[in-house]
Amino acid sequence: MKRELLRLSASLERGSEHPLAAAIVAAAQDRAIALAKAESFESLTGKGVKGRIDGRSVGLGNRALLDEMNIKAAAFVDQAEKLRSDGQTMMFVVIDGQPAGFLGVADPIKQSTPVAIRELHANGIRVVMLTGDNRTTAQAVASKLNIDEVVAEILPNEKAEVVKRFQSEGHKVAMAGDGINDAPALAQADVGIAMGTGADIAMQSAGVTLVKGDLRGIVRAIKLSRATMRNIKQNLFFAFVYNSIGVPIAAGVLYPVFGLLLSPMIAAAAMSFSSVSVIGNALRLRRVKL
Repeated sequence: MKRELLRLSASLERGSEHPLAAAIVAAAQDRAIALAKAESFESLTGKGVKGRIDGRSVGLGNRALLDEMNIKAAAFVDQAEKLRSDGQTMMFVVIDGQPAGFLGVADPIKQSTPVAIRELHANGIRVVMLTGDNRTTAQAVASKLNIDEVVAEILPNEKAEVVKRFQSEGHKVAMAGDGINDAPALAQADVGIAMGTGADIAMQSAGVTLVKGDLRGIVRAIKLSRATMRNIKQNLFFAFVYNSIGVPIAAGVLYPVFGLLLSPMIAAAAMSFSSVSVIGNALRLRRVKL
């Protein structure tokens, strides 16, 4: 029965681009389970997928999918809740209108992620998790990572609304995501950060792409951005000093008193030195410790 549940689920999920779908298909392939062709495939945003496999109606999704299909599965829901506390994402399987079981998918936390969260906190960044997953699962993961706030069980379009809410409260918001569902929030955020391992539309909607999908790249981007702004301010200061001194002299302000005029050769040399000093200061960014 377990193999059949996995076979039907993986056959259906082959038509989905969701990361969880890829995990289910990979699990079936690892067990050498032959997959069937899915017909009448339908993706329900924030709920799950439906279709027909070998003439049978199959649905796979979260509790919202069960509610939409008006299916009661209290026993399965109670069992799934126990696994959610371990950080597993639970998906219910419906066959021919009847609850047939559930699948648990756990996304292992990368070793670099806790380090990235600590460094973000050290830089005064408040970290919020936005997820459509169950609140119990989200809280379990957030507790392991020491995340400041969790907004769970939200639909994809609601992520952008949460970003707008934070912005209306006066916060500057950076949104990191990798899926199609994250694209609206990435576009709405002050800074959208996409994972290079994610969907193309997410990268198109974001202003920054982390090629390796390592969250420590966000910390490096923040450090580099702050160093760049300091460098820009320094260069503006240098340019202001040069021009505030050089322009009046070139205009002859010292001539009535001292009889001094600025030679064109000296003026050209001063302008060149100004440009070289600004460029040299900008090149110091190469030595910023990230």
